[in-house]
Order: sequence, then structure tokens, then C-alpha cells
Amino acid sequence: MMHVDLIDQDDLLGQLKALGFDMPAGASAEQACECAVRGLSEARAKALRKLVEQLLTGSATILPAVRQAIDKQLLPALAQYQQTRG
Repeated sequence: MMHVDLIDQDDLLGQLKALGFDMPAGASAEQACECAVRGLSEARAKALRKLVEQLLTGSATILPAVRQAIDKQLLPALAQYQQTRG
């Protein structure tokens, strides 16, 4: 029997909470990502960037809703933050 690691909505919320991001109970992956990118500071952006890199380069399978939330919310917000910081 093969075991596959999956990153689902609950995993994403847990990882964001572990980084210190406030998440509303029962948030969807998209809502969690929206919350994570509000009021980004240098430290928060760095932690979020590291998490995204780990998720995208890891061997776990990211469920489509989580991947879409990352692509739609986190990546553009991090890119915009980086551009505004020079």
C-alpha cells in the first residue's frame, strides 16, 4: 500500500497558524491566504515566502483548492510586496 502525503486546507491553516498568522475558525484555503497577506511586514513576508517555497518544492501533493489559493493569493501578494520593497 502506497502512502501519499497531501496538503489540504487544514494543513495549510495549521502551518499558517504555526507561523503566527491569525486565522478564523473554519476558514477556507482562499480565506486563510487572504488573511495571511494582510498587513505584510518584512518578517511575515519572509516566513510566508519560506512556507510557500517548502510547499511548492516538497514531495507532498497539494490539493487543487490549496494550490489555487496559493497561486491566486500568496504568490501575487508576495511578488507585490517584494516590488514595493525594491
